Amino acid sequence: MNAQRNFPIWHPFTQHAVLPDMAHITGGKGAYLTAKDGRQIFDGVSSWWVVTHGHCEPRIIEAIRDQAGKLDQVIFAGHTHDPAEALAERLLEITPSTLSHVFFSDSGSTSVEVALKMALGYWRNIGRSERSRIVVMENGYHGDTIGTMSVGERGVFNAAYEPLMFDVTSVPFPQPNDDAATIAALETACREGDVAAFIVEPLVLGAGGMLMYSPDTLGQLKAVCEAHDVLFIADEVMTGWGRTGSMFACEIAGVEPDIACYSKGITGGSLPLAVTLCRSEIFDAHYSTDRSKTFFHSSSYTANPIACAAAVANLKIWQDEPVLDTIANLAGMQHERLSRFADDPRFENVRQCGTIAAMDLKARDDGYLSNVGPKLYAFFQERNLLLRPLGNTVYVMPPYCATAGDLDTVYGAIADAAETFG
Repeated sequence: MNAQRNFPIWHPFTQHAVLPDMAHITGGKGAYLTAKDGRQIFDGVSSWWVVTHGHCEPRIIEAIRDQAGKLDQVIFAGHTHDPAEALAERLLEITPSTLSHVFFSDSGSTSVEVALKMALGYWRNIGRSERSRIVVMENGYHGDTIGTMSVGERGVFNAAYEPLMFDVTSVPFPQPNDDAATIAALETACREGDVAAFIVEPLVLGAGGMLMYSPDTLGQLKAVCEAHDVLFIADEVMTGWGRTGSMFACEIAGVEPDIACYSKGITGGSLPLAVTLCRSEIFDAHYSTDRSKTFFHSSSYTANPIACAAAVANLKIWQDEPVLDTIANLAGMQHERLSRFADDPRFENVRQCGTIAAMDLKARDDGYLSNVGPKLYAFFQERNLLLRPLGNTVYVMPPYCATAGDLDTVYGAIADAAETFG
């Protein structure tokens, strides 16, 4: 522990007092990471849900190299460049037609911060500043910045920061085959007339435990917002870029958001980049000779040319290759292997949405329960598998290049873990 305490790097979501030494990674290719000691580690969580086609995808790496030799960085305020222009054009071609403007940022959290600020700025700039309340779905996660923590689930992860966070209204997560309470709660909140926006992760609540609900419910939530003129914000940071089986989760429900947040897989997982897209009315509310109505948000690396070039290369892959067919094949392989656990008494709530598979281990209540997540993580690490359970929820979200043999190994290890901890 002393060695860890004296080491200068402070890792994210890591309690250094209890975690063993960090796995030192020197390379990556396809669905695998290479450790310093030569081990090949299967990346079963796509390195925090960002890697899509595989690590070091050659066409994306080539685009990064090429752009790095032309223009590495330029202030985006008052300037533009070809990679950003090309990316924005391609994004508007593949996203809902109601979305007309693209705002660049650096991460999923900041894309959501941008969305919240857009929503509040919209209502203020059109003279409706009483519309200032945000409605959220319980168990949601939208990031670790102040605004995104405010609209996410409250708990041990953010308890120390409560003084910084603003109040929101929560609606319950939909129960299986019964979303009436959720819809009614949103209806009640919106009827008050002070709601600026409702923000939700479409179909799958990621960090909240890979909780899944139906496309029909998502459609009903959007309908309530439309009826009360409430802005609908879709946080597709995790669910976008094919994870749920379609390019974006909202497509499955036929929902067109007023504001949409995309990140993670936008560059294929190669470089940090995010975008927030919005309807023209929201942009127009900030378009004025009155400088006080300017949208006051930026970061130093907004629309970094190298990251934008990587994203353009990623979209070319989507255009030129049958990526959705690859995703459908992966989803089928996931389903086939997940089905073996459907009647396994050691698991419950076995579920899947596209390429995302999850199940809850009924851990023994003998001291394992509160620490089962870290114990499972260590168990899988010993087997050269990068799986990062959310408490007792074991999920598999691999890059799209994962093979049947890769998944056989993963699900075999999950079965072994149940023997140890279940």
